[in-house]
Amino acid sequence: MTQKEKRAKKFRRKLLHKYRLVILNEETFEERFSFKLNRLNVFVFSTLFALFLILATTVIIAFTPLREYIPGYSSTALKKRATQLTYKTDSLQQILDVNEQYLASIKKVLTGDVKTVNFNKDSLIEVAKTDPSVLIRTSRKDSLLRETVAKEDKYNPLTARQVPQYTLFAPVKGTITEGYDSKAKHYAVDVVTAKNSPVKAVADGTVIFAEWTVATGYVIILKHDNNLISVYKHNAMLTKEQGEIVKAGEVIGTVGNTGELTTGPHLHFELWRDGFPINPTSFIDFD
Repeated sequence: MTQKEKRAKKFRRKLLHKYRLVILNEETFEERFSFKLNRLNVFVFSTLFALFLILATTVIIAFTPLREYIPGYSSTALKKRATQLTYKTDSLQQILDVNEQYLASIKKVLTGDVKTVNFNKDSLIEVAKTDPSVLIRTSRKDSLLRETVAKEDKYNPLTARQVPQYTLFAPVKGTITEGYDSKAKHYAVDVVTAKNSPVKAVADGTVIFAEWTVATGYVIILKHDNNLISVYKHNAMLTKEQGEIVKAGEVIGTVGNTGELTTGPHLHFELWRDGFPINPTSFIDFD
C-alpha cells in the first residue's frame, strides 16, 4: 500500500514538475523569451489544440465550398447540373411517350385497325333510348327551368352553339370503284382516275406523315382543324414532306399504282375525326 502511494506521489510530482522553456539568441546567447510549464500543461494544451483542429476541419467540410476539393465530395455545380439533366430526361421521356402514342395512332390509320362503335357517344339521350338500364329522371321544376333557359338562350349570339362546318376540296375527280364500308373495314373510297393526275389537299393542314409503305406505296397524311385527318394512299410520288404546311387545293402528290394492295392507278382516300373514320362522300363530291 505504501509503495502504491509512493508511486502515485512520484507520478504527480513528475506531472506537476515545472520546467522552463528558454529561447536564446544563437550568437549572443541572450535570453529572448522564456516561460514555465509542466507536463500537465503540455498535455492539456495538446488535447485542446487537437480538438480545435477537429472542430475546424468539420466546420470547413460541412459549411464551406472547400469540401469540393476533398476527394469523394461532388461539387454544387455538378449536383445542380445532374438535377437539371434528371428533369430534362424526364421531360424527354414524356415527349417520347406522347410521340409513340401518336405514331401508334397513325399506324392504326394506315392499317385500318379500328374498333367500331355501336352507340352515339355524343348523346346520352340516344344511349338511354337503346339501353333501358340508363334512366334519366327530372322533376317538373327542373323541366320548367330548362325550358325557360332554352328560350332565353335561343337567340343569344354569345351562348349559341357553334357547329363546325367543313368545306372540303375533292382530292381528285374520278369514278368511285369501291365505297366506304365499315363492316368490311374499308374505311375509305377508291377513286379511279388518270395516272399521274394531281392529288390535292382537301383543306388547310400540316403533313404529319409522308413515307413509302410496302402495302400502300407512297402515303401522305394531313392533319386539319377540328381533329380532322385526311389520308392519301397509292400515290406515284409525293410533293410534300413531313412537317410542311399546305393549303386547301394545293398539290401534294400524283395518282399512282404503288404498293402491294393495288390493282391499277387510283387514289385510296380516307377521312378521320377524333380517331373515328368518316365516310368521305358525305362531305366531298368526287364526280
